[in-house]
Amino acid sequence: MSAERLDIAALMQQSGVGFGTSGARGLATDMTDRVCYAYTAAFLDWLKEAGLLSGDKRVAIAGDFRPSSPRIMAAVGMAVRNAGLEPVNCGFIPTPAVALYGLTHGIPAIMVTGSHIPDDRNGIKFYKPAGEILKDDEQAMTARSIQVPAGLFDAAGMLREDSPLPAADPSAQAGYIRRYVGFLPAHCLRGRRIGVYQHSSVARDILADVCITLGAEVSCLGRSEQFIPVDTEAIRPKDVELAAAWSREFGFDCIVSADGDGDRPLVSDEHGNWLRGDVAGILTARYLGAGHIATPVSCNSAVEKCGWFAEVKRTRIGSPFVIETMQQMQAGGAHGIVGYEANGGFLTGGDITLHGNTLAALPTRDALIVPLAILLLASESETTISGLLASLPQRFTASDRIKNFPTELSRQKLAPLHAGDASANAAAAEALLGGLFGKVVSVDATDGIRVSFASDEVVHLRPSGNAPELRCYTEAASEARAVAMNKAGIELLASWKVS
Repeated sequence: MSAERLDIAALMQQSGVGFGTSGARGLATDMTDRVCYAYTAAFLDWLKEAGLLSGDKRVAIAGDFRPSSPRIMAAVGMAVRNAGLEPVNCGFIPTPAVALYGLTHGIPAIMVTGSHIPDDRNGIKFYKPAGEILKDDEQAMTARSIQVPAGLFDAAGMLREDSPLPAADPSAQAGYIRRYVGFLPAHCLRGRRIGVYQHSSVARDILADVCITLGAEVSCLGRSEQFIPVDTEAIRPKDVELAAAWSREFGFDCIVSADGDGDRPLVSDEHGNWLRGDVAGILTARYLGAGHIATPVSCNSAVEKCGWFAEVKRTRIGSPFVIETMQQMQAGGAHGIVGYEANGGFLTGGDITLHGNTLAALPTRDALIVPLAILLLASESETTISGLLASLPQRFTASDRIKNFPTELSRQKLAPLHAGDASANAAAAEALLGGLFGKVVSVDATDGIRVSFASDEVVHLRPSGNAPELRCYTEAASEARAVAMNKAGIELLASWKVS
């Protein structure tokens, strides 16, 4: 049978499905079987050429609960088989669970998920046998040209014949649960009352099972068979109201949850107030005894101000950049290396030993370690989660986004703020933002535009890498001020969209 040759870079332009800060994403309708097959084939072809495949021919595949995920998983499986490899169906499990399975067995892993974005979109995350692909890896995949068997797809780009995956193998989920149950002391959550907000996350049952196994009294809440796009950086007002109401009704020590693919956590205090992801990261690192932190430029500056850590390095936004920085730290001889993001995803760059047990490195976003570590830090500190928050330097952040904001418009509006030297950039930022927030002292263009003001307040504007959205992050000395600044910032961005 003759073959069709596809250039991946051209296919990305044609389909609109490109790489963002965390894998390839696009509209589910644009992620045809042909597109998903081609990207998977390019990934595997590159692994072979780079000599990154061992004698083990397995490739782990998992997905989230979006309606389009099973179809995309089947297309991925077809590409794996046609590459002469064996697809292992790990089922519907968290991204860190399938990543851990790949790392443990030294095989590639592929996760079909759009994470927190609405279910009219989806995505694919690729993992080498040694871990998450980085930006150089993405470029190598994008530069490839691959062959697709002729006649495999119909005119709409869908497989002409069903290509079912094998029956789900439960061992990846079991290994992920074992990772935490084996690391933490037996019954360490005894006496704790925990609410698990399940919604449509693939982590929903695992969160409950682990907490119960560790001795907690667990109530499962808000389970949904319809996909809910829970974004841990832009929490829905409904989820704020639900957490507060559940806490009043049940008297929980905390409520825990995660986004759609279970790599970004939500953790509340005993009053049902959701913690910011970057604050949760600081507390998790503290419990684990970390010494070296890699975290994006958008995260709360309390990590430096608390004085708990030997080294804090700031990165661009996205787990690939956090991972690269952790690798640099490890190459420099550092130990106790962790990373976290504003979305709450927590990464371990090296093995962590605690209570005589070792937590093996998992250099990809994980949601499960965060609520466990924070609850145990509160127990060891003989305080509540709100008490832990009070012990931190009082720096507060807020974030929100404008949806359907054209990426080109974002670039156009932000370009004057990083086009010149430091003085010119500060002047441009002050002309744009000074009326709302005062005198500008510096502009950081590491990722988006982070503007620092003489008041020690911060406004950070950044186009999303995954969708046509413009995000606004703010930081101030009080929560009320951070929220008020964010509201003002979002109103400004909205005026850009209609002007």
